[in-house]
Amino acid sequence: MAQDYPIPAGFLERETEIKKSRFIARVAPVTSRDDVRGWLEQAHRDHPDARHICWAYQIGRPGSAAEAAMNDDGEPSGTAGKPILNVIQHKDMGDVLVIVIRYFGGIKLGAGGLVRAYAGAAESVLSQVERVIQPALESVTITMGFADEQPLRHWCDQHQALIDDMLYGSGVEARVRVPTDAIATLTAYCEAQGLQMAVADA
Repeated sequence: MAQDYPIPAGFLERETEIKKSRFIARVAPVTSRDDVRGWLEQAHRDHPDARHICWAYQIGRPGSAAEAAMNDDGEPSGTAGKPILNVIQHKDMGDVLVIVIRYFGGIKLGAGGLVRAYAGAAESVLSQVERVIQPALESVTITMGFADEQPLRHWCDQHQALIDDMLYGSGVEARVRVPTDAIATLTAYCEAQGLQMAVADA
């Protein structure tokens, strides 16, 4: 059975300075790769002159995340994205993206210094952002015809369900995360519409 978990309540930004380098850390709630892409594009728009824009995210419940990724954006391998992700994982928070924007100050920090700087920047926002509880979500796969896609999207909007993926072939296969207490409602909806639903193994 899926469990509720904490997520960031919203966007927060904090700045630190280490040996003249500025580290601007941002945290934001995300539920898909599109969300992540949107926040990264915003960071590049806001800071076009930054030397590095490094990041990490975790989608899903902490400890069994559906998806996680990180990027060093030109910093030495393992000195930026991984420390950020490590802090996220230690904070026991899901559906979270942390971006750290660095303006180089002319003094090299070394690998150990970079790890500490990026971890510290991530810590600065994650320790201060407010949390809200994300209701437990169950993963389901729904197979349907093309005409059924829009009605299903509408149902998801009405029931706080998240569409992770839509695969198109001879028909449509939707991968959806549904609040646990809405599974019975979705089952009834699928039966009424003649859709095939399968609950994924946790």
